[in-house]
Amino acid sequence: MNPQGERWTTDQVLALAPDDSSRKAGGKLAAPGPWSGTGTDDGAVWGQCKGSGKKPYQAVVDVKGPAFRCSCPSRKFPCKHALGLLLLWAGGDGAVEAGEPPEWAGVWLAGRRERAGQRADAAPGGSPAARAPADPEAARRRADRRAQRIAAGAADLEQRLEDLLRSGLATAGRAAQGTSRSGGAGSGGGSWEETAARMVDAQAPGLAGRVRELGAVVSSGADWPARLLEECALLHLLDQGFLGVERLPAPLAATVRSRVGLTTDAADLLTGPEAATFRDRWLSLAQHDSDDGRLTTRRIYLRGERSGRMALHLSFGAAGRPLDSALPPGLVLDADLAYYPGARPLRAALGARHAPAAPGPVPPGCGIDAALAAYGDALRDDPWLDSWPVVLADVTPIPAADGTRWQLADADGESALPLDPRALGRPGLWQPAAISGGAPVTVFGECGHRGFLPLTVWDPTPVSL
Repeated sequence: MNPQGERWTTDQVLALAPDDSSRKAGGKLAAPGPWSGTGTDDGAVWGQCKGSGKKPYQAVVDVKGPAFRCSCPSRKFPCKHALGLLLLWAGGDGAVEAGEPPEWAGVWLAGRRERAGQRADAAPGGSPAARAPADPEAARRRADRRAQRIAAGAADLEQRLEDLLRSGLATAGRAAQGTSRSGGAGSGGGSWEETAARMVDAQAPGLAGRVRELGAVVSSGADWPARLLEECALLHLLDQGFLGVERLPAPLAATVRSRVGLTTDAADLLTGPEAATFRDRWLSLAQHDSDDGRLTTRRIYLRGERSGRMALHLSFGAAGRPLDSALPPGLVLDADLAYYPGARPLRAALGARHAPAAPGPVPPGCGIDAALAAYGDALRDDPWLDSWPVVLADVTPIPAADGTRWQLADADGESALPLDPRALGRPGLWQPAAISGGAPVTVFGECGHRGFLPLTVWDPTPVSL
């Protein structure tokens, strides 16, 4: 990496912060005062930050990952020292000069590069021994046993849905609290959580998640019976799809399997006998982390510069533990991707990287009508899809006519797309309007049946919302 020509912007650094307090604390350390021994070379930044103790904290960042290490006791990742160091480096005012890393930083960087070389051996074209399957016959037997358990769980769920509809949707409220006397979500008066637990036992986490969503719909608004019926219909469709998956076209069968919780291993996508990688320059459109208390999920949306294809890279980690993959919005990565199978492929595994990430341009976008059409096309292939990623160009945030919601309007004012109600609880909801100032902007987000959920806006550099 050219440390002068490919520095990150401040917004790209702040997009890595785990929370607002980390952004503020990192910002206070974005000055030369507390730092000593700072430096940068091809893909790394390091420095020592004065803290409350006698010894300064040692922070080093592998910008190519990016990945972070700091000697401070913070459980946040990246910590305020890593953020402050990156902000200092991003300023480009000479505070962080090119040089050779000290031993403490060099050892960590060398270890990362060694592990990267080992992963490259396992990639297509690498060591055949590294790609050899352990025991394909044993893996097939395990897959068959799991498919049988899921099929039994789906059949049980079908009976519970039938009992619910026979008893009437009015009983769903009592079933949600585990107090149904007439069967509710299934014989025996079980609650939605109990039904979800049965799906977990059947090794069908996708079905379990949808059952929990049914429980959340009950008594959640004036129209909850209609919405509950819609969700029950989609769940019934998924059950029937899995019970007859052998009769489905291969792409749709792959979608059904993934929806119930059967996934393909990323290594198989990248190195298996049917591996098909797709190389492009991938622009990071958004990076969003969510934490349910047990698992941290990172979603990175990408767009191919040459192909125009959308991709979603997911990574997971235990709550409070660092995630390895990070790519702030606005960076371009020349890399191979392998799409997971499905009727409308979106999720992808990241393969070999051919160059360090570098700042990219503002992505091209479409109008609101085209965005709705793209979501409709995707929904036709995957009826369980909640939303589809789109880039909207030349849209202006304006209040809705009733004054209770915001919407994005086309430049000609003829089409408008309401914001997803989930956006109302996001602290950055005001940012699109503030950045726009009444002028058209480029916005990336998820377009779905709830509306549009904005994730990144360009002005002209990306700002995460």
